[in-house]
Amino acid sequence: MQRLPLPTMEQANTSGSTMEVSDLIVSHLAEIGVEYVFGIPGGAVEPLYDALARSARNGGPKPVLARHEAGAAFMADGYARETGKLGVCVATSGPGTTNLITGIACAYDNGIPVLAITGQPALPSFGKRPLQESACTGINTLSMLRHCTRYNSLISHSGQIENKLVNAFMRAYQAQGPVHLSIPVDILRARTQRMTNLQDMKSLLRTPSLVDEDAVQKLCDEINQASKIVFIVGGGCGEAVEAILELANMTKAVFITTPDGKGLVNPRHRLYRGVFGFGGHGTANAVLQYQPDLILALGTSLGEWNSGAWCETILNERLVHIDASDDNLLRSPMARMHVRGRIRTVCARLIQLLRSTPTTIQRHTPPDLDNLEDMLTAPDKFTSDATPIKPQRLMRELSLHCPPTTRFLADTGNSTSWAVHYLHLKDRRLASRNKKITPIPLSTGRRERNPGWLRVTMDFAPMGWAIGAAIGVARGNPDCPVVCITGDGSYLMNGQEISVAATEKLGVLFVVLNDGALGMVKHGQRLSGAEPVAFELPPVDYRLQALSLGIPGFIINSPEDLDALDWDTILHRKGPTLLDVRVDGEEVPPMNIRMKTLKGIK
Repeated sequence: MQRLPLPTMEQANTSGSTMEVSDLIVSHLAEIGVEYVFGIPGGAVEPLYDALARSARNGGPKPVLARHEAGAAFMADGYARETGKLGVCVATSGPGTTNLITGIACAYDNGIPVLAITGQPALPSFGKRPLQESACTGINTLSMLRHCTRYNSLISHSGQIENKLVNAFMRAYQAQGPVHLSIPVDILRARTQRMTNLQDMKSLLRTPSLVDEDAVQKLCDEINQASKIVFIVGGGCGEAVEAILELANMTKAVFITTPDGKGLVNPRHRLYRGVFGFGGHGTANAVLQYQPDLILALGTSLGEWNSGAWCETILNERLVHIDASDDNLLRSPMARMHVRGRIRTVCARLIQLLRSTPTTIQRHTPPDLDNLEDMLTAPDKFTSDATPIKPQRLMRELSLHCPPTTRFLADTGNSTSWAVHYLHLKDRRLASRNKKITPIPLSTGRRERNPGWLRVTMDFAPMGWAIGAAIGVARGNPDCPVVCITGDGSYLMNGQEISVAATEKLGVLFVVLNDGALGMVKHGQRLSGAEPVAFELPPVDYRLQALSLGIPGFIINSPEDLDALDWDTILHRKGPTLLDVRVDGEEVPPMNIRMKTLKGIK
């Protein structure tokens, strides 16, 4: 059967005109600015891929072919983090959908707006055991995804598609998380009429800048009575960083970050005292031991990795928890105050109030650090010339060779701990110290994005996330260098996705920490006195695997090998590069917080 061309937006809005459901979906994705859809085709979603093909020819959303559905979800996650747009991933019915679940669960735990569209066999075949049935009469993937999505629905009639699609968009943006639509193949092929009264979908996606004015006024009073204040900047503070730093300047406070908040700040800011939590710094702990009067935690879930394993130096009566997420606020019942609202709006309002109500309290600031190395656990390893190369030195060299515009993504495991502790970009300027922040009107709409220079995943933390997410970042923003720091264990799980970067000609530098082991497992067993078992990986030359795909690859044994690379070419080429870095596997990563938790379980 011959397919009709994708209607233009003007044609689609014309009263009485009809279009395939699949074309309608793609036209709405185009309307909200989505440029790429990540996934793997199959029979149950073929009409949607037909629509994407028509769309691509007309300059609309284009398909990006992943190698595994989990990789597609990770790519959509990375794309959403970088662009602030909706990340979209597609999978066919049955195993295609179940393969998505890990990536969708990761987006759920990290509050990333992702739309998952999955297929189903034709409605009349439900209950007859059609191939890869995953409705209520088969392997019920809708029920599986219910537990890790903000909206989850089966489309059973073409007349439902537009309302449910818009509902999914709204929940993804406003609840900040993944949503899921499961659509039978006959519904995707059905013709339907676009709503004539849906003139501006973007207006439905605007998030109001609500703030609890009474709570903010009370917090202003608390701040005016406090002589020692510490800010904790979490991963949810992207658009609010400038306002937070202005508040820190005004109150003579210092600030620390959670692991996922580190990439939002300049690590050389004079008020910065390091990372608190997994892979963190002793200087951040020292600030909290300084007995501040107030600890303002902003945009953080206060989970295990970003609360120092629920450390009492944070979770006490001096804590003020500021967040737009009720889920996050529920984790700090012991706090002195909870301030619910959009973080940037809360901070802007505080700045306004503090300027109008000067305090007479004498403020005390902890002593300045002499230099960046004062934060580090092993500064001698940071500058070591030893071979095989120390992971600490590798982080230093990446910091020195990569420009300030680089996006780093660190994978779960040792990669996260090394990057969080030792990776520090040079000359990073994310905010001006003297820039004045004015209150933000309540009608500013969709949140602005500052995705940060370092991205790690908290809580759910699947291995291999960074490999797919780095591709999504590069696809969403091809103008900035992207560096994926991953381990050999993660690479053996998801390394096939590097071929997507090659196909799409995306400039991603994949840095594989090759120590022949599941490093965190190995060191965790040693530190806990457990049996040394099931951590060894075979020797693999990842450079050869890259070369087999037409991707430049290099083996790195020493700092001299890194110096010999043509970094400018690598970071600006239209395609990926792989570094197989033979790191010293005996170096113990900064993972004491994780060990504290595991010992507590025992």
